[in-house]
Amino acid sequence: MAALDGLPPLRDVIQRHGLDARKALGQNFLLDLNLTQKIARTAGSLEGVTVIEVGPGPGGLTRAILALGAKKVIAIERDSRCVPALAEIGAHYPDRLQVIEGDALKTPFATLADGGPVKIIANLPYNVGTQLLVNWLLPERWPPFWQSLTLMFQREVGLRIVAEADDDHYGRLGVLCGWRTRARMAFDVPPQAFTPPPKVTSSVVHLEPVENPIPCSVSALEKVTHAAFGQRRKMLRQSLKPLGGEALLAKADIDPQRRAETLSVEEFCRLANCL
Repeated sequence: MAALDGLPPLRDVIQRHGLDARKALGQNFLLDLNLTQKIARTAGSLEGVTVIEVGPGPGGLTRAILALGAKKVIAIERDSRCVPALAEIGAHYPDRLQVIEGDALKTPFATLADGGPVKIIANLPYNVGTQLLVNWLLPERWPPFWQSLTLMFQREVGLRIVAEADDDHYGRLGVLCGWRTRARMAFDVPPQAFTPPPKVTSSVVHLEPVENPIPCSVSALEKVTHAAFGQRRKMLRQSLKPLGGEALLAKADIDPQRRAETLSVEEFCRLANCL
């Protein structure tokens, strides 16, 4: 893509700006520009779309998103060392890149939308990725401000996101994602695609919001899934004891001898509504 956008190779950018990936920030730089384009394409057409990116680092994915026609990229970057490298991309794409220096966990994402379509595309820092996803999944108002999420996680997290009942990876995250989105695994990314290579394979996951999910209180569903999966090997009559145990299960018409991983999303919503 260096030829496509006229910008220097990422390895040169990293070297010139003295950027080493820092473990404390959950950083692993993705240098394969064919892969960054593949991630951006997974989000579908970007024409006329504002894209929010978290943790752009030296900007490999940022470049792919801009080259594929996004109207604007709003990049949230905590590491001030990366800002000069991103500024070079901004100069190449005038008025199309806005860099916000700050902590993504404290960023009011919904206020960044300018009224047009918004997609979130990110190679998320490993240490905050799951919490960010949960934040995007659980606003009280739904449908959300975003049209889709195209996100990279450790493969283990990706499997938890798309898991359904009776799957070994099924848990609280699978219930929340299954309740409000259609989630699919797009493709895996091997460790050697990164600098430095992580010890695990990564996966790109694509999520689109369900327009009318089962009516259910966010806080009640969080309480039920937290209790049920907090003791996932126990029968529900035991794990849900703090929330009413057998009385709650009887009200929801669910067998108290079942275990959390056997319940469908619809049954978890029923429990939450009975709570």
